[in-house]
Amino acid sequence: MKFLIQRISKASISIEGKITAQVENGLLVFAGFTHNDNEEKMEKAVNKIIGMRIFEDDEGKMNNSILDMKGEILLVSQFTLYGSLKKGKRPSFEESMNKDEAEMLFKKLLMRFSKYVKTQSGVFGAYMQIALINDGPVTFLLEL
Repeated sequence: MKFLIQRISKASISIEGKITAQVENGLLVFAGFTHNDNEEKMEKAVNKIIGMRIFEDDEGKMNNSILDMKGEILLVSQFTLYGSLKKGKRPSFEESMNKDEAEMLFKKLLMRFSKYVKTQSGVFGAYMQIALINDGPVTFLLEL
């Protein structure tokens, strides 16, 4: 399981020119799944991400989590996080989980995040355009 996590001032998803999801002051989380990923790993990832102290406190130090600041999450399925360019110039996606399993895990991930913070998502498998203002910039890659 891989997550690309960006602290954002705002982010939105557009599909066919229409904004379908939009958040402010929180995280844009891209989630990619591989063959051996499961709900146990997903649970660890959710706890890690909502507990990440990457938001500034009153003294300007990264001491607050998304829970502390009552932020929002925009969650996006991103199978290309498991794309490999080791051979040639065209990416291989052999390490990406198959679509049906990944969609099921993504829906569970969305439900789990939603228990803690306001969470919106893209449409699984859709062609999306993501707009964001990265705050900092602050970006982390989490792999479990």
